[in-house]
Amino acid sequence: MQAPVGTTFVGMPAFPDAARDALGDPVLRHNLAHATGTIRDKRARVVAEVDDWEDLRVDGAAVKDTALADLGTHLLALESALTARGARVHWARDAAEANAIVAGIAKGHGVDEVVKVKSMATQEIGLNEALEAEGIAAWETDLAELIVQLGEDRPSHILVPAIHRNRAEIRAIFRDRMAAAGRPAPDDLTDEPAELAAAARLHLREKFLRARMAVSGANFAVADSGTLVVVESEGNGRMCLTLPEVLVSVVGIEKVVPTWDDLGTMLRLLPRSSTGERMNPYTSTWAGVTPGDGPQEMHVVLLDNGRTRALADEVGRQALRCIRCSACLNVCPVYERTGGHAYGSVYPGPIGAILNPLLQGPGSSAWVDSLPYASSLCGACYEVCPVRIDIPSVLVDLRAQVVDAKRIVPDVSAADSGVRPRQRPAAPSPQSLAMKGAAMTFASARRLGLAERFAGVGTSLARRLPWLPGVSAWAGARDLPQAPAESFRRWWRRTDGGRR
Repeated sequence: MQAPVGTTFVGMPAFPDAARDALGDPVLRHNLAHATGTIRDKRARVVAEVDDWEDLRVDGAAVKDTALADLGTHLLALESALTARGARVHWARDAAEANAIVAGIAKGHGVDEVVKVKSMATQEIGLNEALEAEGIAAWETDLAELIVQLGEDRPSHILVPAIHRNRAEIRAIFRDRMAAAGRPAPDDLTDEPAELAAAARLHLREKFLRARMAVSGANFAVADSGTLVVVESEGNGRMCLTLPEVLVSVVGIEKVVPTWDDLGTMLRLLPRSSTGERMNPYTSTWAGVTPGDGPQEMHVVLLDNGRTRALADEVGRQALRCIRCSACLNVCPVYERTGGHAYGSVYPGPIGAILNPLLQGPGSSAWVDSLPYASSLCGACYEVCPVRIDIPSVLVDLRAQVVDAKRIVPDVSAADSGVRPRQRPAAPSPQSLAMKGAAMTFASARRLGLAERFAGVGTSLARRLPWLPGVSAWAGARDLPQAPAESFRRWWRRTDGGRR
């Protein structure tokens, strides 16, 4: 399994290369199409029950925008409320700081294992691997996360991390890997979902009972009351949040909402958009330490890790509204065919295509720069987003940032010689030359008319000679369009301005 660094994984190729490999796996495509189709249909049914769904989406976006507009004030209010109730608040600028804080708390209590609630933030920072390096075992307790962990795999979906696995594969993972992790699977285990879930419960029960420390994330953090919230479907989170002596919650700073009333809006949006349920089976809230009840020591790690960079982007900051429902993944035609691993991050799909570049910065790597292009811009993601993140617009803006970042490159030879590096223009790509040619053509009516006259000849030649430079890349993925026999201009002249 590739170890995560920040929001990515070591050695991940650019999206087009990873996607090409995924497209060659028919089992993966079948698993994805079945799972996303099922979730998509279920969501559509429960959303249709809400007459004011669009108004609710607008309200949800407004709640998050209000929080982000004065984020510092709300975070300080959250810290104050948590501290007043006995919690200890830590601030982490990046993954390394957050991991060091959690590991330090564990070692301070002599803990060598922790149980974990499903958390995107802890996956983002690579907490499990960081704890393992310190001799501390981190046990995932969510069923899908357990499958990923036992299989030494990587999550491929925000809501259903093991969406790329079918029942037979899960049975094989449990039979082969559970024994090494503490409790073997039953000898007569089948691939029936009920039996697989029962095997997971038996495997995890002893870990719940003996663990002295738990780690969670939070779906929301209510500033005015200092309340953290986790929503889930299995009950494992409730066990982690109540049984251990010490609870550490790693929370992205964008998870804050100002008031309890605002939380009510989000709890109407999230379950319908994510699991297709009217209400989450388990909604757990905690706001500090209660003597004699639940964990007696509570820590909250408020994580930045690129979020302030994203907040500074006027177009992209709306990505911080994301409530991790995964609705955009389930409707995306690109994700459905490539799966989550191709995105190289714990944040896959349309939201990952914008969130990863915003957190890390366009131009930071070839992998990051490839993600804004991992979309057809069909707009389905925006239509289903419960907080109205205009993902297509952010993608287009990020593409422009990628182009801008590549226009000037450092002169490496000068830097190697000890001379102060000078800047030289990057070599133009065939795509940029084509776009410049198109711009010149459209800027002149005369040039555009000439281009229209020769369009038929050009496309006919390209269709006969698909190996021509600049044609092969296009023809390898799509059909070349057939130019019309008559241009609009010629038709206009022939029909006397369209009157005949």
